[in-house]
Amino acid sequence: MTTNDWVVIAAGTTIVYMVATRWCMPTPKAKRQISFAPLGGCVFLVPSAAVKGYSVSFTLYSYSCVLLMIVVLLVPVRKRVAADVLEQERNPWTKVQLNSVSLWWIGLSLAAGIAAMLYLRPLVE
Repeated sequence: MTTNDWVVIAAGTTIVYMVATRWCMPTPKAKRQISFAPLGGCVFLVPSAAVKGYSVSFTLYSYSCVLLMIVVLLVPVRKRVAADVLEQERNPWTKVQLNSVSLWWIGLSLAAGIAAMLYLRPLVE
Protein backbone atom coordinates (compact mmCIF):
# COMPACT_ATOMS: atom_id res chain seq x y z
CA MET A 1 0.00 0.00 0.00
CA THR A 2 1.19 3.49 -0.73
CA THR A 3 1.54 6.33 1.75
CA ASN A 4 -1.51 8.00 0.22
CA ASP A 5 -3.55 4.86 0.89
CA TRP A 6 -2.47 4.96 4.54
CA VAL A 7 -3.40 8.64 4.78
CA VAL A 8 -6.93 7.78 3.60
CA ILE A 9 -7.11 4.80 5.99
CA ALA A 10 -5.90 6.95 8.91
CA ALA A 11 -8.47 9.64 8.09
CA GLY A 12 -11.26 7.05 7.92
CA THR A 13 -10.08 5.47 11.17
CA THR A 14 -10.13 8.87 12.86
CA ILE A 15 -13.74 9.42 11.78
CA VAL A 16 -14.77 5.96 13.02
CA TYR A 17 -12.97 6.60 16.31
CA MET A 18 -14.62 10.00 16.83
CA VAL A 19 -18.13 8.71 16.12
CA ALA A 20 -17.81 5.52 18.17
CA THR A 21 -16.08 6.94 21.23
CA ARG A 22 -18.27 10.02 21.48
CA TRP A 23 -21.27 7.67 21.32
CA CYS A 24 -19.82 5.69 24.24
CA MET A 25 -19.23 8.63 26.57
CA PRO A 26 -22.14 9.87 28.74
CA THR A 27 -21.20 13.50 29.43
CA PRO A 28 -19.97 16.45 27.37
CA LYS A 29 -16.78 16.57 29.45
CA ALA A 30 -15.98 12.91 28.72
CA LYS A 31 -16.81 13.36 25.03
CA ARG A 32 -14.49 16.34 24.84
CA GLN A 33 -11.66 14.53 26.63
CA ILE A 34 -11.79 11.42 24.47
CA SER A 35 -11.90 13.54 21.31
CA PHE A 36 -8.34 14.74 21.92
CA ALA A 37 -6.72 11.29 21.44
CA PRO A 38 -6.32 11.62 17.64
CA LEU A 39 -4.74 15.04 18.10
CA GLY A 40 -2.37 13.59 20.67
CA GLY A 41 -1.52 10.79 18.27
CA CYS A 42 -0.71 13.25 15.51
CA VAL A 43 1.31 15.56 17.76
CA PHE A 44 3.33 12.88 19.56
CA LEU A 45 3.34 9.75 17.38
CA VAL A 46 4.34 11.28 14.05
CA PRO A 47 7.38 13.29 15.29
CA SER A 48 8.47 10.40 17.52
CA ALA A 49 8.33 7.99 14.57
CA ALA A 50 10.24 10.42 12.38
CA VAL A 51 13.01 10.73 14.97
CA LYS A 52 13.24 6.93 15.25
CA GLY A 53 13.37 6.58 11.47
CA TYR A 54 10.10 4.71 10.95
CA SER A 55 8.38 5.00 7.59
CA VAL A 56 5.33 7.19 7.18
CA SER A 57 3.28 4.14 6.22
CA PHE A 58 4.23 2.31 9.40
CA THR A 59 3.46 5.39 11.50
CA LEU A 60 0.00 5.75 9.94
CA TYR A 61 -0.55 2.00 10.34
CA SER A 62 0.29 2.26 14.05
CA TYR A 63 -1.94 5.31 14.49
CA SER A 64 -4.86 3.54 12.79
CA CYS A 65 -4.38 0.35 14.81
CA VAL A 66 -4.32 2.20 18.12
CA LEU A 67 -7.51 4.12 17.34
CA LEU A 68 -9.30 0.98 16.17
CA MET A 69 -8.18 -0.90 19.29
CA ILE A 70 -9.68 1.83 21.47
CA VAL A 71 -12.98 1.48 19.60
CA VAL A 72 -12.93 -2.32 19.96
CA LEU A 73 -12.11 -1.97 23.66
CA LEU A 74 -14.88 0.51 24.45
CA VAL A 75 -17.90 -0.21 22.25
CA PRO A 76 -18.84 -3.69 23.57
CA VAL A 77 -18.70 -2.53 27.21
CA ARG A 78 -19.86 1.03 26.61
CA LYS A 79 -22.80 0.94 29.02
CA ARG A 80 -20.62 -0.19 31.90
CA VAL A 81 -17.83 2.24 31.03
CA ALA A 82 -20.33 5.08 30.62
CA ALA A 83 -21.84 4.31 34.03
CA ASP A 84 -18.38 4.31 35.61
CA VAL A 85 -17.44 7.60 33.93
CA LEU A 86 -20.71 9.20 35.01
CA GLU A 87 -20.30 8.00 38.59
CA GLN A 88 -16.70 9.26 38.70
CA GLU A 89 -17.72 12.69 37.41
CA ARG A 90 -20.52 12.93 39.96
CA ASN A 91 -18.28 11.84 42.85
CA PRO A 92 -14.71 12.81 41.91
CA TRP A 93 -13.34 12.12 45.41
CA THR A 94 -14.50 8.51 45.60
CA LYS A 95 -12.89 5.63 43.76
CA VAL A 96 -15.19 3.87 41.32
CA GLN A 97 -15.11 0.09 41.66
CA LEU A 98 -14.07 -1.39 38.33
CA ASN A 99 -16.37 -3.88 36.66
CA SER A 100 -14.74 -7.31 36.25
CA VAL A 101 -16.44 -8.06 32.91
CA SER A 102 -15.14 -4.79 31.49
CA LEU A 103 -11.66 -5.45 32.83
CA TRP A 104 -11.52 -8.93 31.30
CA TRP A 105 -12.86 -7.68 27.97
CA ILE A 106 -10.40 -4.79 27.82
CA GLY A 107 -7.45 -6.97 28.84
CA LEU A 108 -8.16 -9.80 26.41
CA SER A 109 -9.07 -7.46 23.55
CA LEU A 110 -5.94 -5.42 24.09
CA ALA A 111 -3.78 -8.56 24.00
CA ALA A 112 -5.51 -9.77 20.82
CA GLY A 113 -5.21 -6.35 19.20
CA ILE A 114 -1.51 -6.08 19.93
CA ALA A 115 -0.93 -9.63 18.64
CA ALA A 116 -2.83 -8.84 15.42
CA MET A 117 -0.94 -5.58 14.99
CA LEU A 118 2.42 -7.33 15.36
CA TYR A 119 1.35 -10.20 13.08
CA LEU A 120 0.29 -7.81 10.30
CA ARG A 121 3.28 -5.49 10.69
CA PRO A 122 5.42 -7.23 8.02
CA LEU A 123 2.71 -6.51 5.45
CA VAL A 124 3.14 -2.77 5.99
CA GLU A 125 6.90 -2.50 5.64
